Amino acid sequence: MNNKYLYILLCSSIGFSQVGIGTTNPQEELHLTGTTSTIRIEGLSTANNPLNDGVKNARVYVTGNGNLTLTPPSYVAGGSGNGNLPINFLIDVPNFIPDNIDGLPAPYDSLGRIINSDLTQETVEGFIYSVTFTVPAACTVEVKHGVTLVVSGINMLIPPRLAYINDSKTRTIQTYFCFDINNDGLSVAEKAIQYGNKGQFYCSVAGGSLGYPYMNSQGYATLPPGTHSIHFFGIVQDSPNTFTSVGFGGATDYLKLRVYN
Repeated sequence: MNNKYLYILLCSSIGFSQVGIGTTNPQEELHLTGTTSTIRIEGLSTANNPLNDGVKNARVYVTGNGNLTLTPPSYVAGGSGNGNLPINFLIDVPNFIPDNIDGLPAPYDSLGRIINSDLTQETVEGFIYSVTFTVPAACTVEVKHGVTLVVSGINMLIPPRLAYINDSKTRTIQTYFCFDINNDGLSVAEKAIQYGNKGQFYCSVAGGSLGYPYMNSQGYATLPPGTHSIHFFGIVQDSPNTFTSVGFGGATDYLKLRVYN
């Protein structure tokens, strides 16, 4: 009886000294066969590692202990030179603001989010759009975005929608964004912290003008791990007794979120 147990133990030791996947005759401690065989390490995935942006392939390094990592050797946080982390974008969204948020009929379906300052107002603020994202660890993020604009002298939400501005008065257009931590609803305190404030003026001449100006900006924030969202806002300012209608995001926009940790 004892000899039988010894025989089983020896066979088990020999059988498990080498592991084969797709083969019954492994030649190494771990042997994968197949021309399309792959290996997945979830700790290096986009969901679990901010250095993997999910867009381009990330370079994997091997430490002195044989560990696999996305962090380059000799990296020092805040340092410079060859030890710097590569540029990694957590999100890279082209045209992130839908061209027709307000659901207008063609051919007016490329006006973005419309914010109006009517004859009784001089400053109007409105919500443009929000984007949700997840960071697996505490980090600093850099947000870069560009927004196209459509400017009209009449309300673009109702016909005839578009009209040249030719009153020779100046309009100011601004954007900024806020972070909704944990994506549980933007609170008053969260909205009070504004990032990436950017503005430009729009001044017409007697002949008038109509088209797509372009405005971009960036900002930095430190975020805890978890799912968050970025909320973008627009502000329209004009002179008394003037009407200004601005469409935010009617053409090609972009949003990039870069991670530092």
